[in-house]
This record gives sequence, C-alpha cells and structure tokens, in this order.
Amino acid sequence: MAVIGLVLCIIGLVLSTVNMAVGAYMGATGRHPFVVNNNVGVTYKTIMDIDNAIKAFENHTGSYPKSLDELTAPIGDKRPLLSERKLNDAWGTPIQLTFDGDSYEIRSAGPDKRMDTMDDIVK
Repeated sequence: MAVIGLVLCIIGLVLSTVNMAVGAYMGATGRHPFVVNNNVGVTYKTIMDIDNAIKAFENHTGSYPKSLDELTAPIGDKRPLLSERKLNDAWGTPIQLTFDGDSYEIRSAGPDKRMDTMDDIVK
C-alpha cells in the first residue's frame, strides 16, 4: 500500500513539473510547444512539396522557375504544379526561394516569422 502511495506521489510530481514547464514555455513564447512542433512538420512538408514542384518545373521547361509564383500557374495545357496556399508556411509567412547558380534554397522564417534567424526552416 505504501508503494502505491509512493508511485502516485512520484507521478503527481512528474505531471506537476511537466505542467510548469509547458506553462513557462507558453508564458515566454505565447505558443504551446506541441503546436510549434506540428507547425514545423507542416512547414517542412510544404517545403518538400515546393522542392518537388521546382524539380517537376525543371523537367517540363528545362530551367528553374524565376519565382514561386511560376509554380502556381499552368504550364502549357497542364495544371499548376503547386497550390497558392503552399506559398506560405504554417505561421502564414511567405516562403522564400533564392538561387545561387545551379542550386537553390527554400526558406521559411519559422515560428518567429523573421527571416535569417536561428529558427528558420531551410532546404
């Protein structure tokens, strides 16, 4: 009986600690940690969809698109490679596409909604 009481006490302490940590995180950031992580996953998938659309565009046209907007327009008689809603990350910030010679970078500003900071999501 004493062992069950001790186990329940330890479980209560762990849950209290988790609750305080989540509360402190939300107080500091204004966001729930699980929502942030889900948004990161959604944004990463969006970036991968953009990457696939860029590769398909290159296969169809022989060159990279000049901008992300070209991916949302039909190519000849084919439907667009990308939906316009895929031009923003999960936080509503426009995704950025930059080129450097034969390579390109797809960048989301991440949770802080500012480009070129530590939380950016980049491919």
